[in-house]
Amino acid sequence: MNFLSVVVITGLTLVVAVFGSLLTTPQLTTWYNTLNLPSWTPPGSIIGLAWTAIFILTALSAMLVWNTAPRDSRLWWIVLLFTLNGILNVFWSYLFFNQHLIGVSILEMLMLNATTIALIFLMWPLSRLAATLLFPYVGWVTFATYLAYSVWRLNR
Repeated sequence: MNFLSVVVITGLTLVVAVFGSLLTTPQLTTWYNTLNLPSWTPPGSIIGLAWTAIFILTALSAMLVWNTAPRDSRLWWIVLLFTLNGILNVFWSYLFFNQHLIGVSILEMLMLNATTIALIFLMWPLSRLAATLLFPYVGWVTFATYLAYSVWRLNR
């Protein structure tokens, strides 16, 4: 792997993770923990571990594609979708935790999942491994969308 791409992709992934965390953490005790949550809501430590694993897998996926794919329009669409995905990831934390717009955040999560699924389809012909590394992301966001929907229903 190209050292510069590892540094850049890792750095960008950390930026998304840190911004999301900065938007989320202050609201956990002042707002989120006051909500009615479904009994099956995972503890925060599990949610944190899941996101850590997803960020690692996503970064590895991006590195694999960047370092092996031909420099054509498909690669630039992949870069654009990864960028949009990162923005949507942070924006969800803003909508849900800062603005307390649970319903709107659910719609935003559907867009987040759509970009991840689009990435899988675009990357599949280039690197099945890179595409497969995003499967847990789709699964987790699907679960998180249902969790947010359940929280919305319990608190409206």
